[in-house]
Amino acid sequence: MMGQGSGGQKQLFYTFNLESHIPEHHALRGIDRCLDLSALRAHLAEHYSHTGRPSVDPELMIRMLIIGYSYGIRSERRLCEEVHLNLAYRWFCQLGLEDAVPDHSTFSKNRHGRFRSSGTLRWVFDEVVRRCMAAGLVKGEGFAVDASIIPADANKQRSITAGEPVDWNSPALSTRAVREYLEGLDEEALAEAMPKRISLTDPQASWTAALGGPAFFAYSTNYLIDTTHGVILDVEATPAHRTSEVESTKTMVDRVEARFDLLPEKLIGDMAYGSAPMLAWMVEKKGIEPHVPVWDKTQRPALTSPRPTR
Repeated sequence: MMGQGSGGQKQLFYTFNLESHIPEHHALRGIDRCLDLSALRAHLAEHYSHTGRPSVDPELMIRMLIIGYSYGIRSERRLCEEVHLNLAYRWFCQLGLEDAVPDHSTFSKNRHGRFRSSGTLRWVFDEVVRRCMAAGLVKGEGFAVDASIIPADANKQRSITAGEPVDWNSPALSTRAVREYLEGLDEEALAEAMPKRISLTDPQASWTAALGGPAFFAYSTNYLIDTTHGVILDVEATPAHRTSEVESTKTMVDRVEARFDLLPEKLIGDMAYGSAPMLAWMVEKKGIEPHVPVWDKTQRPALTSPRPTR
């Protein structure tokens, strides 16, 4: 006999256990077991007032951002909607069914405000690396370095070529990205050469054709990876320029050495990292054995002994 929903009077009381509705092998359970944000409030203490109304829990916002990164949710507005609707997301964020989800504007204000000024996201990253080290997943014997091209949210139509006049004080260009670009120019005093094309939306992005197709505005995400288990030890964002990518290696190696007391015996990279100044820095300044790939007869990369620096 065909069933039919009651559609009648709703129950007056419900018994609902959110924990029991999350599958045991759900990815967020694995992340939660390895995530320890107990020291986050102490890290952020000096950036909050001791008076006034209570703010949104910073751990809640970090957990929501982790969900966004893990599931490719780039929009903060959509992220708040998904956490509101998804039971697994609510569980990971330690929210009950009746708890309110922060407004999307709260993320923007904190991410570009106290989270940036306090280096909170870098602090979370470093804590994850330390937990990987404690679990024996990082050996520090060999590091690999490489970069990925990330398209910028900038259109060619909103750009100028080098030498074209532009009024940077125009209200139409008064965006956060432009303000940060101008502040950077004041600090660096135009130390670098003027790029061929500048985006009026995101001036720090580089005009590049690195992927072989039409040129576009982009950044490079540079990774320093421990080769034993593929754990990313450091990340540095730069304009999509080969020189900046190679120079970022020095920044990452120095930072990992300072923060984790790790200095590899070998550093592996592609041929772009095999310039004489870079090899000299690795050997003479750091005592690292560089390994650069060459092309064998089958046109596949293979690691070889380091080239002489002189």
